Amino acid sequence: MALNNKKENLAQPQILNLDDDFSIIKKFIDGDQSAFKILVRRHKEKVRNIVYLTMSSSDLVDDIAQEVFITVYRKLKYFRFESQFTTWLYRITVNKCKDHLRKKNVRKIFMPLQEGGEVSHSVTSVEENDLSNIVMDAVSKLPVKLRVPLLLKDIEGFSYQEIAESLECEMGTVKSRIFRAREKLKTILEPLEKELIL
Repeated sequence: MALNNKKENLAQPQILNLDDDFSIIKKFIDGDQSAFKILVRRHKEKVRNIVYLTMSSSDLVDDIAQEVFITVYRKLKYFRFESQFTTWLYRITVNKCKDHLRKKNVRKIFMPLQEGGEVSHSVTSVEENDLSNIVMDAVSKLPVKLRVPLLLKDIEGFSYQEIAESLECEMGTVKSRIFRAREKLKTILEPLEKELIL
């Protein structure tokens, strides 16, 4: 009997650790409001990264991220536990970004960096930036339908299936868009190739 009690005591802390999203969500649904704060802390930076790279602007990151988590808070009780929480969360994030893009002039958003020297500055001062910043700048110039799946695959490490679920499209479409994104990225980075090597 004592042995069984000991085993139960050993198992209990694992539940209280809240190591997985499902446990946190279940606690929130059961009425623990503090569990939602844990979810936000765990995923806030990833959501902000997606918003930043999707919108190509830092001005809207906090506002859209806040909208995302407000929506999550309102809808979390309907979460079905049929897929990863992050798949559901990223779908909401992408949709919020799309909503904002619809409200703006999409053509302006996807123009190259503002005229007035920023582009030439990024070319002439490549040595002042690290490789990561250069690549992120190039990614931000991709159309959103190519940028988002590339981001989810190469930065967040999602599988093709998870991306398809997040974006609500076919897996073949996801693979095609990621391939096209990588090809366009090569084209964008090609003028910087010599500087990158140096």
